[in-house]
Amino acid sequence: MKRSKLWGFAAAVLVVAVAGYFLTLKVKQEKQAEWKWSLPPGFPQPRVPADNPMSEAKFQLGRHLFFDTRLSGNGTMGCGSCHLQKLAFTDGRPVAVGSTGDITARGSMSIVNCAYYPTLTWANPSQVTLEIQAAVPMFVENLAVELGITDNNKAEVLARFQNDADYQQRFEDAFPGEAQPINFTNIIKAISTFERGVISGNSRYDQAMAGKLKLTDAEERGRKLFFSEQAQCSTCHSGFNFSDQTVSAGTTWTETPFHNTGLYNVDGKGAYPDSNPGVIAVLSQDATNKGKFRVPSLRNIALTAPYMHDGSVASLEEALKNYAAHGRNIVSGPDKGDGRKNPFKDARLNKIKLSKAEQEDVIAFLGALTDETLLTDPRFADPFQTASR
Repeated sequence: MKRSKLWGFAAAVLVVAVAGYFLTLKVKQEKQAEWKWSLPPGFPQPRVPADNPMSEAKFQLGRHLFFDTRLSGNGTMGCGSCHLQKLAFTDGRPVAVGSTGDITARGSMSIVNCAYYPTLTWANPSQVTLEIQAAVPMFVENLAVELGITDNNKAEVLARFQNDADYQQRFEDAFPGEAQPINFTNIIKAISTFERGVISGNSRYDQAMAGKLKLTDAEERGRKLFFSEQAQCSTCHSGFNFSDQTVSAGTTWTETPFHNTGLYNVDGKGAYPDSNPGVIAVLSQDATNKGKFRVPSLRNIALTAPYMHDGSVASLEEALKNYAAHGRNIVSGPDKGDGRKNPFKDARLNKIKLSKAEQEDVIAFLGALTDETLLTDPRFADPFQTASR
């Protein structure tokens, strides 16, 4: 073959190779862009950060990372260890236990519908995105150790995924065009994408509102009480997500209230235990911030016992009893104090008037907020329960 023909052939091969590369890149980019929200009726589209758009590839990568126990310093637990699908992504413990056995100060909050929260965690107004929050259990060392990733083991943890052929492909698909996509920034983005996509809105209550079924008599009585001035429930647990902290793609302004519900009054002056003082620990030293915590959604609440930020309320019956009493009175022990007289308690608690029978009806309604499909939906399930690595 003459040199001119050889060069022509080489040039043609190069053109085909380059074209193939850009075609592959385009396909991957299109694949990354593919995302369709499948939202329940009445649910707005969630707000998504511009630098972390939703994609199916990223969602599936995040699902794997969420449940992978290799995403911890000692390889013993992952995010899903404290967020169990069968318990609406909580863990059934009063407070969470980290990978090294450290006991945390607060209970594991459900990730369900967390896409709609303008702040994350129980009492930290600075945790305003899932991307910010996801880094805390992974890297924070000055509190209780959770996943326990440190400067000493970061490289080792990352290598577990860099040396895994399946993850190599998943990261490449989720973050096309990046030379080295397997890094902690992308791990956080993928996990946040998965969490943002866990949406629940198919409870008996939702089906009843859609005219697909009728609530039981007790559930219906409880529903009417829940939304009444007599019970005051819906003044804090409001809207489609039953929470007064809600944000969506179309939101232009949102409130981020935190509340003191009279759970403690250890010094008679409104203090909560030192281990859990509330928003005052991070927001300001204004005394009115004592004992203030974020209102969680009541969706799937029947599955997420024990209750309150520290898991100190064992059942919905106990929770309703405390609210009906306008706070909790602890008569002995280190946390002794009359929460009913907490000077920083939300004044709406004092308006609650519920008999024992009415409390039972409200609890029946709360049970109707359970989305049974969420608990077994394979889209949100641990991929390692049915597939080997």
